[in-house]
Amino acid sequence: MPETAIDATGKFNTEELSFDDFKKLVINDYRIGFESRQASLIGRREVLTGKAKFGIFGDGKEVAQLAMAKAFRKGDWRAGYYRDQTFMFATGMSNLPEFFAQLYAHPDIEKDPASGGRQMNCHYATRFLNADGSWVNQAETMNCSSDISTTGGHMPRLLGLAYASKLYRQNKELDYLTNFSVNGNEVAFGTIGNGSTSEGLFFEALNAAGVLQVPMAISVWDDAYAISVPAKLQTTKEDISELLKGFQREKGTNGYEIFKVRGWDYVALCETYERAIALCRAEHVPVFIHVTEMTQPQGHSTSGSHERYKSKDRLAWEEEHDCLLQMRKWMIASAVATEAEMDELEATAKKHVRECQRTAWNDLADEIKKELNEAAALIEKLAEQVQAKDQLLDIAVKLRDCVDPGRKDVVSAIRKSLRLSLKDNSLQKQQLINWLAEENERNNNRYNTKLFSGTPESPLKIAEIPARYYEDSKLIDGREILNACFDANFERDKSILAFGEDVGAIGDVNQGFAGLQTKYGDLRLTDTGIREATIIGQGVGLAMRGLKPIAEIQYVDYLLYSINVLSDDLATLSYRTCGGQKAPLIVRTRGHRLEGIWHSGSPLGIILNSMRGLHICVPRDMTQAAGMYNVLLRGDEPALVIECLNGYRLKEKLPANVGEFTVPLGKAEILRNGGDVTVISYGSTLRIVSEAAVELEKMGINIEVIDPQTLYPFDTENVCGTSLKKTSKLLIVDEDVPGAASAYILQHVLEDQKGYYSLDAPPRTLCAKEHRPPYGTDGDYYSKPSLDDIIEAVYSLMSETDPQKYPPIY
Repeated sequence: MPETAIDATGKFNTEELSFDDFKKLVINDYRIGFESRQASLIGRREVLTGKAKFGIFGDGKEVAQLAMAKAFRKGDWRAGYYRDQTFMFATGMSNLPEFFAQLYAHPDIEKDPASGGRQMNCHYATRFLNADGSWVNQAETMNCSSDISTTGGHMPRLLGLAYASKLYRQNKELDYLTNFSVNGNEVAFGTIGNGSTSEGLFFEALNAAGVLQVPMAISVWDDAYAISVPAKLQTTKEDISELLKGFQREKGTNGYEIFKVRGWDYVALCETYERAIALCRAEHVPVFIHVTEMTQPQGHSTSGSHERYKSKDRLAWEEEHDCLLQMRKWMIASAVATEAEMDELEATAKKHVRECQRTAWNDLADEIKKELNEAAALIEKLAEQVQAKDQLLDIAVKLRDCVDPGRKDVVSAIRKSLRLSLKDNSLQKQQLINWLAEENERNNNRYNTKLFSGTPESPLKIAEIPARYYEDSKLIDGREILNACFDANFERDKSILAFGEDVGAIGDVNQGFAGLQTKYGDLRLTDTGIREATIIGQGVGLAMRGLKPIAEIQYVDYLLYSINVLSDDLATLSYRTCGGQKAPLIVRTRGHRLEGIWHSGSPLGIILNSMRGLHICVPRDMTQAAGMYNVLLRGDEPALVIECLNGYRLKEKLPANVGEFTVPLGKAEILRNGGDVTVISYGSTLRIVSEAAVELEKMGINIEVIDPQTLYPFDTENVCGTSLKKTSKLLIVDEDVPGAASAYILQHVLEDQKGYYSLDAPPRTLCAKEHRPPYGTDGDYYSKPSLDDIIEAVYSLMSETDPQKYPPIY
């Protein structure tokens, strides 16, 4: 463990300690807290001097976090926010060198293992994946799920981390997963500021945990403000634990155990956390710890000063009740240490923190300086060969004189030098070009990788297995094919589970899970309340802990209520941890053509633009959906599957290998060959496109119909671009609003696949209207692409090219 974690997690039980041992424990606690405070003070100065970009710190929260750390054990989990540096130091999940490396955005996972320089400071994570993407033994490590900046956004994930412990304790079929749990004894620790308890995600997660009765320990750091807004403007009764008294469990009810303790009272904090977490761990009851009378000595962040909005009386009170000052006074009064000993400890700690800061800065600065010198030398060599010699030498001089340079300065100088030497073909210029190419590759690895895990278990690497059919394979409802697929997978893999609104008892509203709760039990197929955000968060936490969850959102229209968790948390997880964490959650939903403003959604533009980091699957029928689930349930990356709402009762053949065949992600399929127009569509609209193709053929027009099958990734084998070389005409049919998913497809086909060069007519998109579809069949007809619309759009493309053969219809 790092030095900052010596004995920090020992129990605070004076009956088991000699006074000398007790003194050592307390002094070590104070040292960690004091070092953490110095890190905050130095960190702020580094931002204000320009060495770091932004700073937000945990000063004022130190003593409570020391107490919380004593109750944290191997196997436990944290889902917190950016005030928890002392807790991270005390548990050994982070340390001072890593703290400063992240402050300076050092893009090296050895220096900043939480994010590889991708997250702003105080955003913590432990790496629970090995270098090959396999899981570490989470039961033997202390675990921290990756922080996000949205201050209540981690609460849904916290619910999932705690719910996993419940499943590991109650579902004995999971006993074989010993690397993830020891009988469900793990507690999920969550922290949140009092201001963020006003957010909906907090209340949704709070209620869900009370219903589920999971070992979740929420700590609220209450300093009476949310930036400048006082508690009286954000919390009823100005007191979150008073407000939540109705959640207190009573005899015969579920609920919480609620604790309240002052943030500067070291002894009371240690006793409170020991009692609360012991109860949480043993009885699997959620606990709520309201830590009041906290302070924030440096204000919210480096973006402003709290002197602007706090009264002189409040500032004086905060100075007097600073938790470290109060702990120091108690230590001296209790003969734990003398004032001279405290002075010496603090002087040593200040020196140590400053050394860690300097080392972290120099580690990054030396790397960049080396690259800078190499680049400057190459520019100087090139200067001797070109007419713009003086300008190039000036660039090199300015580069060498740059104060606190970044890689941006180095690369920008090279690019400018190459622009000034356009007509030169010397060896020196080629050396500079080669150096830039190598540097760009290094920086791509530093800043642009790991959107997905890319491990050997990636769903993109799952082998393709075609669907097989018997000669007498039955035609059955599409929903029955999905049901058979899920049944086979639940039987194959005991770690698979599903949950959502109406998923359990009735087998979901469209019967994809019909009968499976009876067969596999209510721990594996579970009904939830109407709480879309925490359904997703529940899945994220479970997936982090080695399970294979399917989280169902009943309709794609309601994905909006969970989009913050999907976008901020799940989609960014692999990227923001530089491949250190993964959550292979499958989100199952349904949509496309139905009727009514909130039951006819195809919001793919929203999804594609906000969820990079999830595979986006848009199967046209239930057989395709089953093949995709067979892939995703064997892979280790998150995905969204949107089933066709109007396809559950359409007849399809039942594959003989319904639980085994696979539909590769990113592989487009040509449904109908043709040489006149390439028509690309997905989901429910493909059925209408296929109907239009029959009528168009009667008019002498043969269209090539392409189903991309997944929109992310999109057509990795360039099927669409190849088709355009044959047809030279493109129509995209999309149920989304104009310029949404259709624009995304156009960019891929015209730009990435070079389809622009094959066109002999402007590309066309046929989309829904800009409003949501009204209720009724007529409303649908006039709002989304119809059979008539598709026929006429294709025909008009042909008419533009050959109006003699294809005169305008009207």
